[in-house]
Amino acid sequence: MKAIWLSLCLMFAAAMVSAHEVRPAIGDLEVAEGQVDITLTLNGEALVADVSLEGIEDTDALDASEEVDRFRALEPDALRAELEPRMAGFIDSLEVVASGVPVPLTALEIVVAEIGNTDLPRDTVLYLSGPLPDEAETISLTWPAAYGALVLRQQGVEEPYTGYLEGGQSSGDIQIGGGDEAGGWMTFATYIPVGFDHILPKGLDHILFVLGLFFLSTRFTPLLWQVTSFTLAHTVTLAMAVLGIVSVPASIVEPLIAASIVYVAVENIVSDKLHRWRPFVIFGFGLLHGLGFASVLGEFGLPDGQVVPALIGFNIGVELGQLTVIAIAFILVWYAIRVDRGEANVAPAQGLYGVLAVIFVSLGFAMNTAGFQEIMGASAMVFFWPLAALSVFCAVSATLVDHLDSYRRYVAIPASATIALVGAYWFVERVFL
Repeated sequence: MKAIWLSLCLMFAAAMVSAHEVRPAIGDLEVAEGQVDITLTLNGEALVADVSLEGIEDTDALDASEEVDRFRALEPDALRAELEPRMAGFIDSLEVVASGVPVPLTALEIVVAEIGNTDLPRDTVLYLSGPLPDEAETISLTWPAAYGALVLRQQGVEEPYTGYLEGGQSSGDIQIGGGDEAGGWMTFATYIPVGFDHILPKGLDHILFVLGLFFLSTRFTPLLWQVTSFTLAHTVTLAMAVLGIVSVPASIVEPLIAASIVYVAVENIVSDKLHRWRPFVIFGFGLLHGLGFASVLGEFGLPDGQVVPALIGFNIGVELGQLTVIAIAFILVWYAIRVDRGEANVAPAQGLYGVLAVIFVSLGFAMNTAGFQEIMGASAMVFFWPLAALSVFCAVSATLVDHLDSYRRYVAIPASATIALVGAYWFVERVFL
């Protein structure tokens, strides 16, 4: 039984571990003195490898992931040499139009960042420029689908345009003189899905932390105290970081976030009670996670004059994502909890969780296609196999319900142990690898 249990935990952990993140490209657009200047910060390795980032959140999901990893290890000059002959094709794929007239672009400079942690994105900056047609009043950019998402920001004008373009999407006509800044309600609504998307499916570290809170106890009150403490804390530092009051390097924040995951998961194993100090500890960890959320907003940028609506919308999106994670976990384990409390029969639970485990494993195989990876950004196994493992935990809990605290022993503790293993791996990776 212990060997089976360990195998399930390791399968759960392996499915959840993810690296090689893909971030949206950032485009700064400025028109001055008859010139259109575009500065693009993007994934140069993917461009050199000639792979499509459409719908991809992790380059491990690519068939050519090893090729991308090889380019990540190249020195800046070597990667620049690989990029230069590809610039003409890249520029041809961009569609920049000013008042209906195409703008021919040329590459002025390519700047490649130094080699860092090759599991993390490295920025490559492309400086493009082209002549502005006479008497042009608007400009638009269509971003190719193969390059993923783009955050496009207009510079040098009042009330500038800021937009998030999915691959293949056009910005539409942007007034060259400014005035296309979104209003408060539009900005608020735009940033809600940005916050939600950062939790589901992109925020695996935040997901595991929230699950660590969930698996402490089956009672609602401990969860409420923990989530409230975490929400208040990350709201504070998110606002402070976005407003420039505090700034902490990601090299410090990311390992500490991983350590926070380990802490809550290990405490779940040694105790099933909400000790008085835990909400305060979680508040401290929430401050760290808020800094992590702020890095996402830093990538997207905040529209001048609409910082507060964007910040509130993003935060609401984050909360909705967290509540969705908790809701999914609760729905899945609900029947096992009822069996443990003597409120439901064993046989239906065994049948239910057995069927769910088979369904989730089958979905992991059946939907493990390139199309699924493009849409969700990772293998279907990453999404479904952890659910299958949790279903097996629940089936065992229902089967051994005559044991004291079977749900805690066979669901909460194994799940927490798996979460702790993943967090520990991330800590080591972010500090030493």
